[in-house]
Amino acid sequence: MFGFLRSPKFTQPSLSNEQIDQRYRHWRLHIMLGMYIGYAGFYFTRKTFNYAAPAMITDLGLDKGDLGLIGTLFYITYGCSKFISGTISDRSNPRYFMGLGLIATGLVNIAFGFSSSLAAFITLWILNAWFQGWGWPSCSKLLTTWYSRSERGFLWAIWNTAHNVGGALIPILVGYLTLHYSWREGFILPGIIGVLLGLFVCWRLRDKPTTMGLPSVGQWRNDALELAQENYGRGLTYREILKSYVFNNKYIWLLAFSYVLVYIVRTAINDWGNLYLTEQHHYSLINANAALSMFEIGGFVGSLVAGWGSDKLFGGNRGPMNLLFAIGIFLSVSALWLMPLTNFAFQAAGLFS
Repeated sequence: MFGFLRSPKFTQPSLSNEQIDQRYRHWRLHIMLGMYIGYAGFYFTRKTFNYAAPAMITDLGLDKGDLGLIGTLFYITYGCSKFISGTISDRSNPRYFMGLGLIATGLVNIAFGFSSSLAAFITLWILNAWFQGWGWPSCSKLLTTWYSRSERGFLWAIWNTAHNVGGALIPILVGYLTLHYSWREGFILPGIIGVLLGLFVCWRLRDKPTTMGLPSVGQWRNDALELAQENYGRGLTYREILKSYVFNNKYIWLLAFSYVLVYIVRTAINDWGNLYLTEQHHYSLINANAALSMFEIGGFVGSLVAGWGSDKLFGGNRGPMNLLFAIGIFLSVSALWLMPLTNFAFQAAGLFS
């Protein structure tokens, strides 16, 4: 691993309490801002293919099998990357790990815009998937080291809306560029934006507090739950942690299975929604993408409600809120599937909910 990618060593705190408070408040705000903008940027370079796909079918003669192959390889690679990157990011500086990953995805999108063959598309989108996996682990590390358990539910929910912001803006941007220029510009401009945002992340983020001469967040906030969590599993190797707390943890497997089911719905709507609306309901690409933006706007609102509700209504228990939202997903998808008429307001409302 390159030296600058390694997480800096622990630095013994030598600051006054007032200086510690000041630095914590400053960096917690700026790190949240950097993570938020950066992760929204990952969605600018992740979803371009989905929203340009109808135009690529018309221009290049691609078929749905080609789109499905590219999408499947993307998600397989992305899943592998998130798993491997998760173990690497624990020992890496998220400032550069996340920033360089975003820059790389931007460059891949730019190259994609200048390509025309299926082989090139597959190769580049697999590369994009790999670097996309550098975003989430870095944010997860920062969220768990800068924000304590007693406040993390709501703050995590705020950060989680970043992908909704990026996901809501990118279909409109790609639709506009495709309509007025071509699908190629729908990759090139978001790619340039991704590179610029990656540079911003490299400039703005920092590593965990203990590498900056600050006490841990549990010590700073005197949070008993966080202090217990910080000591939990300390001294174990990565192999022991994976075996004890991941592979042999039935709750992790249950959570993973439930997330797979949610992602099936999310991926079906995100990846195939505009094709469904353009072919079955005869929407223009810009209108189809605008309707899909409502899906992410609904996710933005839902993330905030879920974080607030699980903290305030259920005392930090995420299970009841997950159940309520799962019922809502079932009802909304059923309504979209069974809706007999073509009406932008109805379809957009179904995607929002």
